[in-house]
Amino acid sequence: MKEQLDKIRESALKQIEATEGLDMLNDIRVNVLGKKGELTSILKSMKDVAPEDRPKVGQMVNEVREEIEKSLEHTKKKMEAAVREAKLASETIDVTLPAKKNNVGHRHPNTITLEDVENVFIGMGYEVAEGPEVEKDYYNFEALNIPADHPAKDEQDTFYITGDLLLRTQTSSTQVHEMEKGKLPIKMIAPGRVFRADEVDATHSPSFHQIEGLVIDKDITFADLKGTLAEFAKEIFGEDVKVKFRPHHFPFTEPSAEMDVSCFKCGGKGCRFCKGEGWIEILGCGMVHPHVLEMSGIDPEEYTGFAFGLGLERIAVLKYEIDDMRLLYENDIRFLEQF
Repeated sequence: MKEQLDKIRESALKQIEATEGLDMLNDIRVNVLGKKGELTSILKSMKDVAPEDRPKVGQMVNEVREEIEKSLEHTKKKMEAAVREAKLASETIDVTLPAKKNNVGHRHPNTITLEDVENVFIGMGYEVAEGPEVEKDYYNFEALNIPADHPAKDEQDTFYITGDLLLRTQTSSTQVHEMEKGKLPIKMIAPGRVFRADEVDATHSPSFHQIEGLVIDKDITFADLKGTLAEFAKEIFGEDVKVKFRPHHFPFTEPSAEMDVSCFKCGGKGCRFCKGEGWIEILGCGMVHPHVLEMSGIDPEEYTGFAFGLGLERIAVLKYEIDDMRLLYENDIRFLEQF
């Protein structure tokens, strides 16, 4: 029995000394000390040992087990230390290297401008409404007093999907949806993307953004429209900005006007920015046409209102002095990082 134990001990110690990895070390532990290991087999054969010799044999087995366990533990710690040192060596940080820059994105100039405009009107009690980009011909044209033979409905100007469906050319259609709900009074703006069959150049794009505004209540006058838009211009372009209204024609408003703002670069004296005129055209507006109110189920004898529409890109171009509107869509990082 003693010879057998000595043989097991020597074999185990040699295997431990020669092992090259933690997995191999665990295999040795299982083969020698496990439930079906060599040392365990000897303990199971104790029944064949004479009763008076069992304590002595048991002591020898425990001594061999303890020696093998100590050798296993010592070798395991040495291997783990070697693995840790190798890992530390491979993960060494060179503190002399420049740090990696964390490039954080920011809002697009269109988004900045939209939020500025929305904040101005929300501060005046307006709500922000949204409508579908794919619209029915009725809401985009007919409900806005634009008849079937109007030039705006020409297929050269409008993207038609079917005879009755199109990509909206203005967000005014959202105003019609709101009016048809019958919840009066109305005080809203409708920002969103619109589509027109325009050639791409420095001032035009087949896809751009509009912000339309609508107010309907009792006793609304053109003076309310002028006061609202004058306040808007001051908030966006500065306190010293003046406004000017020129007569114009829009099918859905009567009377209608184009609004100019005094050049905020030269104060109205005339410069390159305003092309020497001292004024910059900014938006279209007018009193809601009585027929438009009637078609949406609103009594024009009891209610009046005003509407206005402006191009988001135009405001961004003017506010940030951008020479070419295409820069807003080309995603050039060198341009966008300036905002």
